[in-house]
Amino acid sequence: MTRILAVRLDSDGDVLLTGPAIQALSRTGTVDLLASPSGAAAARLLPGVRTVIGFDAPWSGFRPPGVDTAETLRLVETLRRNDYDRAAIFTSFHQSPLPMALLARMAGIGFIVGTSVDYPGSLLDVRLKRPDPPGGGHEVEAALDVAVAAGATRPDRPRLAVRRPLPPVTERLPATVRSAGYVVLHPGASVPARGLRPDHAASIAAALAGAGHAVVVTGGPAERDLVGHTVAMARQQCPGATLVDLAGATDLAGLAAVLEAADCTVVGNTGPAHLSAAVGTPVVSLFAPVVPAERWRPYGVPVRLLGDQQASCRDSRARACPVPGHPCLGGVSGAEVVAAVAELTHSSRGDT
Repeated sequence: MTRILAVRLDSDGDVLLTGPAIQALSRTGTVDLLASPSGAAAARLLPGVRTVIGFDAPWSGFRPPGVDTAETLRLVETLRRNDYDRAAIFTSFHQSPLPMALLARMAGIGFIVGTSVDYPGSLLDVRLKRPDPPGGGHEVEAALDVAVAAGATRPDRPRLAVRRPLPPVTERLPATVRSAGYVVLHPGASVPARGLRPDHAASIAAALAGAGHAVVVTGGPAERDLVGHTVAMARQQCPGATLVDLAGATDLAGLAAVLEAADCTVVGNTGPAHLSAAVGTPVVSLFAPVVPAERWRPYGVPVRLLGDQQASCRDSRARACPVPGHPCLGGVSGAEVVAAVAELTHSSRGDT
């Protein structure tokens, strides 16, 4: 059986987008996934992954660590002991696979595939390039290109997916909310420029509640203040509304279960958008154009894209909003979100 090392050293959303490629590779051999701390939870949710190996790479991530020589050499030794036949290094269009390819070569991996603008020397056996315009094509398709070059067969209809079964949502949501149906609002983002500001999130939550939706507001442990403010302000704007604060109340698998049971998810360009797609729930995508929507929009589910895609921050890859007032998303009204949710919830989930 072929032993394959897959590498995706990014956050949960990026790892989820690599899922179809990893599933394709798993049909050709056993797949271990090398993941960063910020992507390990998603890595453990991916079908087709045998083992998750953790590594905090100094060349990747929102706040990359310094170089730890001993830790890097331990990784090389781990990879050497695992005796991989090939490696598929998955990166975004602006990243280089070459640091990881060097470590894979040091570990004795004989066949390595990656996408690289830079000359790879002897580090890559197959060097792919993204199509024009620079970085063009969806990230799911780009990852599948790498998998195919590493020996996989391209699936006819690639889809994001998570391992089953997911945990029950009974302990997280009141029975009345579960039975009546609800919309998830996830206002935060791992990159601040891609999330909602608190008052804006509150106005959207109030508009959804005013339109008759129960609204479940989600977030990680670090987003408790944002979610708490959103819920409190929305209750002031829409007294009697059904609003549930789930900030910090679930792990990633639990969040997947909450999203799967939802009618729709309202979210920025961040991991839960892709997690929603992975469980088949439609997405109203409040998409800040700091990265291109054609590459990063939710994949394989019905989507309504909101936000000014021609804003001056377009393609800047800015992490903090470079324009006062966050106009690319701040101009999206609650009424627009309500209309987009209505459109999605009245259409078939099979439409994309």
